[in-house]
Amino acid sequence: MREGAPDGDLIGHSTNLVGLSTPFLADVAFNARPVPVHISGVREMNGPLFEMLGLADDLAEAGDAFAAYMMAMFGIDREQREPGSATGRRRYRSSYLRLIKGWGYDSNGPEGAVLKGWVESRFGIFPTFHRERLVRQAPAAWAAYVAEKMSSRFHNNAIMAQLDLLYEFCQWVLARFAAPAETHLTLHRGVNDFDDHPIRARLDRRRVVMRLNSLSSFTAEREIADCFGDVILTARVPREKILFFNTLMTSHPLKGEGEYLVIGGDYELGVSR
Repeated sequence: MREGAPDGDLIGHSTNLVGLSTPFLADVAFNARPVPVHISGVREMNGPLFEMLGLADDLAEAGDAFAAYMMAMFGIDREQREPGSATGRRRYRSSYLRLIKGWGYDSNGPEGAVLKGWVESRFGIFPTFHRERLVRQAPAAWAAYVAEKMSSRFHNNAIMAQLDLLYEFCQWVLARFAAPAETHLTLHRGVNDFDDHPIRARLDRRRVVMRLNSLSSFTAEREIADCFGDVILTARVPREKILFFNTLMTSHPLKGEGEYLVIGGDYELGVSR
């Protein structure tokens, strides 16, 4: 098992779009004492959305307002918002919902690469895994990841701007409706390949500091995590590192598993078997 911070590990860009240093964002110190995070210019450029959200009485109304705004701004029509298509036509207009659906099928697929690339671009945090470990000694693996994250298939409808809005909407909902009194959420992740994860430090028999992938799936339900691996990782995740959760909107493709999409970096994790 790898421990410490080998020179071959990829860490992150020196710049990002949130006005905080990438080493700080990726460090356990940020997770312990998070500060507010906003993607530069997103709220300022989308004032009407947040005015609409301010009128919402509950999470369901806020979700409907967000979906309507995204449909108007990016042409995300009903066939893209719900499973299936009434006409049977294939549609190639990129949407954040397509990416979330693809992530649900396979987080190491092309949609997963785009989502990991969004984290890299906005937060500066490199992925640690995409189909295989991403380290400096494996340039072919990194090249394959870059090719997928930049695929024109998913970059024809301002997809990064869509994800920016999704993040800011999620942060607004967490602060207003979902977790207004909480700075952190306790989340769980089941894994079968614990020994292959980059361990930065062992704190004791049941606690480690681990570098998580730039984007990882967690769940709020321990019983659900048990279904995905023999080793359960438990983290106190700051609200600022949550991109999406399964009750954020009334209609989306990740219903049923209590799933949260968590932005990565170094985390102190509880480990149980």
